[in-house]
Amino acid sequence: MNFHGHEAVALALPTGDRCVAALQGAQVLSWTPAGSPGERLYLSPGAASDGATAIRGGVPLCFPQFNQRVLGGRPLPKHGFARNRRWTPLGVVAEGEDRIAEFGLANDEETHALWPASFEARVAVRLSPGRLAIGFRVRNTGWACWPFALALHTYLRVDDVTRASLHGLEGAAYWDAVADLDRPQARRFQSGALAVEGETDRVYAGGARVLRLSEPGRTLTVSQSTTLPDTVVWNPGAALCARLADMPADGWRHMLCVEAACIEEPVVLGPGQEWQGWQSFEVVAG
Repeated sequence: MNFHGHEAVALALPTGDRCVAALQGAQVLSWTPAGSPGERLYLSPGAASDGATAIRGGVPLCFPQFNQRVLGGRPLPKHGFARNRRWTPLGVVAEGEDRIAEFGLANDEETHALWPASFEARVAVRLSPGRLAIGFRVRNTGWACWPFALALHTYLRVDDVTRASLHGLEGAAYWDAVADLDRPQARRFQSGALAVEGETDRVYAGGARVLRLSEPGRTLTVSQSTTLPDTVVWNPGAALCARLADMPADGWRHMLCVEAACIEEPVVLGPGQEWQGWQSFEVVAG
């Protein structure tokens, strides 16, 4: 199907739950659970749809590099290349009430020009009643070890981020990329629930957690695999958002990125080895 200019695959359940994933980046762009008030992912109305530029919103896949943290060798494009490549749709299967769409990507001449690793990657998008899960796995198909970082850069939609709160990170150590950009070793500790009061860019380390995003009238739980021990929370705030060409000036009010990641300690994958991780979201009833 075509979704806002993107070639995409849609999943739908008899319950009314629906999600859409673009072939570019195997990127989930929309999730509307049945019985929940509207869209739960944020897709910027100014997001690129040319098939090559990173799509602002949904769940971009940052692989094999997070942001501009070079893992050795030459620097890659920001957040790696996986989000800008066309993935191959591998089919849709049913498991009970669930529907699962899988996408594949392997090394080729273009990836080798950026990164010498030989790999096969898969993204599985699982739609369940009231729940969405995104899984990523990668296998080293070459003869040399290589490191990688990963983030599922999820943009969650909120009515007003200044009235939302993220619970579950209380007491966790984090690096504040806004306040401590020039002090990469600096650590702060989360006091109480996280509330957005301006530009927010934090990397929480120390283990996977179950988080709860609450706003008036609705709550969402966010979970991640133990293989993704870091959580990144990002909102550009008003000033930075106004400088982003692919975001409306008030876009920052309607999104909060809550990302499952492994970036503080990159994964090193040996020949023939496989790694996998996931993030999931579930509507809290009542």
